[in-house]
Amino acid sequence: MSDPWVALEPGADPAERVRLLRRAHETFTTVGTVPRPVRSVVAESWRRSARAGVGPDGAASVELTDDDLGAYRAEHPLSRVMPLFRELMGTFAADGEHLLAVCDAHGRLLWVEGHAATRRRADRMNFVPGARWSESTVGTNAPGTAVAVDRPVQVFAAEHFIRQVQPWTCAAAPVHDPRTGRVLGAVDITGGDGLAHPHSLGFVRAVARAAEAQLALLAPPRAAGGGPLLSALGRDEAELAVGDRRIRLSRRHSEILVLLSRHPEGLSGDELLCALYADESVTPVTLRAELARLRRLLGPGLLASRPYRLTAAVESDATVVERRLEAGALTAAAEAYSGPLLPGSQAPAIVRLRERLACGLRFALIAHGDPDLLADWAHAPWGEDDLEVWRALAAVRPTAPVRARLATLEAELAAPAGRARVRSRDATYLQRPRP
Repeated sequence: MSDPWVALEPGADPAERVRLLRRAHETFTTVGTVPRPVRSVVAESWRRSARAGVGPDGAASVELTDDDLGAYRAEHPLSRVMPLFRELMGTFAADGEHLLAVCDAHGRLLWVEGHAATRRRADRMNFVPGARWSESTVGTNAPGTAVAVDRPVQVFAAEHFIRQVQPWTCAAAPVHDPRTGRVLGAVDITGGDGLAHPHSLGFVRAVARAAEAQLALLAPPRAAGGGPLLSALGRDEAELAVGDRRIRLSRRHSEILVLLSRHPEGLSGDELLCALYADESVTPVTLRAELARLRRLLGPGLLASRPYRLTAAVESDATVVERRLEAGALTAAAEAYSGPLLPGSQAPAIVRLRERLACGLRFALIAHGDPDLLADWAHAPWGEDDLEVWRALAAVRPTAPVRARLATLEAELAAPAGRARVRSRDATYLQRPRP
């Protein structure tokens, strides 16, 4: 199967696939081994379900009802994008005899809407608002597994861990807080075998991204006079926003502010000198002159000395990416990454930070294997020659253009010494001999 996150490739026989999956499910629930052709994402979910004590004959339980449910939904962040979910998915669910469902980060269903007859069928297995459908309580299912692994997932028929759910097919994608990157919940489409198609997975993924964009627009604007914001990704000259002011910084001033924003305790002159200049002949006088110019540019009160430090906490776009990546919110981290940190800088400390951020993100993308995120990186200027990312993309989305680009890169890698491939940790590129 070209995409391990898609349950059923076009042209496959659903009945035959169901037969094989039921046999595999029976094998796992009796002897504990997962035979082929179970996808790795499903096999791992089955194992987690079993470790959590979920039985194949279990059922979901309803935890929130009536007033408690209403109050919880009203206060939940996803309530703000329910109109968007209904607009994008409501007609599709009703016409296709499917259900639109939204759960919180704990797998509790908050809304279940759609075709009336399908809803009545779903009621019989407690696929209803207020019921907990986390993977740890009802085993493998799209909304519960999506929040468990923090990525879009499709679950087909007997891939569900609980037998009662095996007549159904579902696809779900997590939705993140656009500011913090934490998982808020998941949006899901549930119905029959017709949903076992790559399009349904792509559909819910696109809806989740639209919801995150809408949440970003609905977020209250940063108050005037709030903490300074430093934008340094994908640009050689950073911009500092202080209240209503927008300050365009020189390259050296950009480097200084990036470093000081990461060291609220401050840096001595010698530490800054080593961090900024590879040339050991640069004198402290040169650095003091740069800092004096920066202090005049920023205005009074923001830059202190002995040690050099910022008197207010400065948030940077680079630290936003790092924070989301550390929290495991890979989609949100990738969306916040607008390019390498100060890409033209050769300051030793900036080079290290740039490489560490880019490497951490690209390695996470490769390990995660999300085709859309890999494609976004591969088609960005900093990823167009990234051989490892193109190989990962070809493994999960082996389209003709992707295979062609990969073949070109591999041919260039094997080219004679006249065209040497140079690998930077934050970009891969070809260095051609100068005429």
